[in-house]
Amino acid sequence: MPNALLVGLDRFPKKRLDLYLDELQALAETVGLSVVGRLTQDQKMATAATKFGSGKVEEMRLFISEHAVDLIISNDELTGSQIRNLEDALDIRVIDRTLLILELFTRRAQTKEAMLQVEIAQLRYLLPRLNSMHASFGRQQGGIGSRGPGEKKIELDRRKIEAEMRTLRKALKSIVRVRQQNRRKRLKSGLKTVAVVGYTNAGKSTLVNTLIRHDKQDQDKHVVVKDQLFATLETASRRIELEHCPPFILTDTIGFISELPHDLVEAFKSTLEEIREADLLIHVIDYADPHYMNQIETTRQVLEELGAHEIETLYVFNKTDLTHDPLPHGLTPSVNLSLKTGAGLERLFQTLATMLSQGSATVVYKFPYHAHSTLHALLRHGELLSKTEDETGTLCTVRVPIHIRHQYTAYEV
Repeated sequence: MPNALLVGLDRFPKKRLDLYLDELQALAETVGLSVVGRLTQDQKMATAATKFGSGKVEEMRLFISEHAVDLIISNDELTGSQIRNLEDALDIRVIDRTLLILELFTRRAQTKEAMLQVEIAQLRYLLPRLNSMHASFGRQQGGIGSRGPGEKKIELDRRKIEAEMRTLRKALKSIVRVRQQNRRKRLKSGLKTVAVVGYTNAGKSTLVNTLIRHDKQDQDKHVVVKDQLFATLETASRRIELEHCPPFILTDTIGFISELPHDLVEAFKSTLEEIREADLLIHVIDYADPHYMNQIETTRQVLEELGAHEIETLYVFNKTDLTHDPLPHGLTPSVNLSLKTGAGLERLFQTLATMLSQGSATVVYKFPYHAHSTLHALLRHGELLSKTEDETGTLCTVRVPIHIRHQYTAYEV
């Protein structure tokens, strides 16, 4: 297992550097690296040539010789010339946080769409660093940082890389077009859409599977859940029917992380459109993490960049079985629960039902037996509250979205 040294500039308020280095270590360990140390420096000592002062570079060199370090990982994004200068001074490979996340995304991408998005992000990262990183990439023989663009892409000149990006974007557009058509069909159905968002590994996919498990349709369409960062890069949508709750479309999304590279946000915007088009967001929070307030702020920042920050949001504080701290003020509506033990789930279902019922009406209908296909169509959008039958047909009470009520006025009692 290769050994890695983490380095970073202290440029954050309230001493957040330790939090970000903890995340950087988790990312490094996820891709199979062993972190053997950390070195930090005040931002005031930063230089244009190597990002770090000459004294800190010398400290890195001594640490490398004493601890058999194979790789330097910078928490701060580096320019191509800074990577080259550091590698020349330390005689060791150097990457930054962005390239490490790109490496992880490369490994996690399973679908054609995710692979295209990651490759576009890689090329966007490489393009401004092309000239100064020729020597750096030329020395790479494989491993972290050499996948994706690597030796193959570095041989291309700037115009060829730009042409490659155009080809990838064109291929991505054709895939996105199909998903947009599916989204339009969902919108025509009249069902509200609910997107699950939050920090990576906060419990989003576990929540999605919990809702699927309580679905009245008893469907076996669970999503992947793994205790690791960015377990999946694909969105997954399911139609959900809960007791006493209007049916809705539930969408799981990729997780966020501090300092999420802008190129990744740009590349994945087509996937993240599912968030912007949602009627309701469920923001899942790892309440047991001591830095959960920073994670909330990070998620809000990404939502703002996506233009989704004004969508109505339900805050779900997960893992409350691991802590007894009071809930923060000002985040409403909110539910505290433990997806592991099931505590608080009923409150979640009730809150969801209340929020999704807004914009709906409770209507009594009488459907003759020859119109039962119309009744079935109505029940795909509304919630059946009661039903009785006699020799003339079916009398039922249904909670129906207001914007489709006019389609069934002929059957209203």
